[in-house]
Amino acid sequence: MLLGRRTIQIGFLVSALTLSSSMIAISTKSQALPLEMPQIAQAPSAEAIVNQGLQQIQQGKLDAAIASFRKAAQMNPRLAAAHYNLGLALRQKGELQAAATAFYQATQADPRFALAYANLGASLLEGNNVKQAKDYLQRAIQLDPKLGLAYYNLGLAFELERKFDPAIANFQKAAQLTPRAPEPTYHMGLVYLQQNKVKEARAAFERAVKINPEYAEAHYNIGSILFRQGDLEGALNAYRRSAQANSNYANAYYGAGLVFIQQQKYSEAVRVLQYARDLYRKQKNTQWASKAEAQLQQAQSRVTQK
Repeated sequence: MLLGRRTIQIGFLVSALTLSSSMIAISTKSQALPLEMPQIAQAPSAEAIVNQGLQQIQQGKLDAAIASFRKAAQMNPRLAAAHYNLGLALRQKGELQAAATAFYQATQADPRFALAYANLGASLLEGNNVKQAKDYLQRAIQLDPKLGLAYYNLGLAFELERKFDPAIANFQKAAQLTPRAPEPTYHMGLVYLQQNKVKEARAAFERAVKINPEYAEAHYNIGSILFRQGDLEGALNAYRRSAQANSNYANAYYGAGLVFIQQQKYSEAVRVLQYARDLYRKQKNTQWASKAEAQLQQAQSRVTQK
């Protein structure tokens, strides 16, 4: 059965860095100007326009912020903060190639800007450019050996390459540096599953939900392990927690449907499998919509036989 789709979260670790807080954290300080006679209607500096963009982000005005950061970068191409914040905003909007370009320009403006390298690598990784992503992520770590974000994304790159030992090593380092972020331990669990290390995988998923009790994917994978071990009630409880954490997580309902079929509770199976199928269709996941439909038909046939 499905053990959970890989949810690769690129960029900032959840609860560690967010778009707005990251921008505020690296806002540039205004440079001191020499004393001179007051001027009337003085044009704002590039730094001031960056700060304007930060305020627009806080106000939810993403397009206006993008325009501000672009203007600041045009005024002062050496202002790394303008390029970096532009990259964050573009990535928030889903413009991944443009975001990668902005992060690259930030590294050119400030070759020691570790966060810019880390997010450039993350953007390239999201675009499946794994080799180049690794180069930039390793550069970020050279510049800042305590940057957990870079280790996390480097772990993802090794995971995609099925290089499991270095993936685990980087996830462990990321977990050490960002103990409040559940993603590194969750992905450790996924790697352990691919190595058939079920005990270690379950322990990693349980650590992830201890950090974040609302981590739907981790609850789901715990349920899948318990299902394979024949603990149907334990699996069903984990699937319920997964659905409670994210009511739109179709895998949780699909897994619950399989448990109900095993328990010969076919009416309950029909109910949750219909819901899973409809969610998969809504999310345009045709492969798993078809699988849910097949299980649904099986459950419906058992209901009519009663």
